[in-house]
Amino acid sequence: MKIFVNNFKIFIFFVFLTGIIYPVFITLTSQLLFNHEANGSLLIKNGKIIGSELIAQEFHQKQYFWPRPSAANYDSSASAASNLSPDSKLLHDTIAKRAIDNNLDIQTNDDLLYASGSGLDPHISPDSANRQLMRIIEARHLNEFQITKLKNAIIANTETRQFGILGKARLNVLKLNLLLDEQF
Repeated sequence: MKIFVNNFKIFIFFVFLTGIIYPVFITLTSQLLFNHEANGSLLIKNGKIIGSELIAQEFHQKQYFWPRPSAANYDSSASAASNLSPDSKLLHDTIAKRAIDNNLDIQTNDDLLYASGSGLDPHISPDSANRQLMRIIEARHLNEFQITKLKNAIIANTETRQFGILGKARLNVLKLNLLLDEQF
């Protein structure tokens, strides 16, 4: 009986520690030190939430930058890769269709051809942004001054490697499209 009582006390202690103290500590710490991130990195415009800078949104209008394709149809509750093997005919057909839709060479290793692992990557490479420029310039009827301003905005909004070593240079599509609406 004594062993049962001791085990029950240990059980209660760890339930209290891991079920109450730890979650409260982590929640308070994240709210104090990383408030924006802890609350979903939401972007707000005119008092209205328009999205998260961490989850891709679908854009198909010609006047906007397009994100990477999504195997999850940009549904954060269904985040997933396509799970198609590299020699899958369906994968090759899908990439060929994307290449035609985006006027890209199928041999190009481009963000606009390949979906991210989660299907929700909100970033594209600077090269992918530059490949979309002509479509946006034509759709928005931009003049030479505005074109130069847009190219400079792409450079200015390019995020560098995280901590200087992780990942590659990238642009957040939602932030870039908000900038387009504000400035052009």
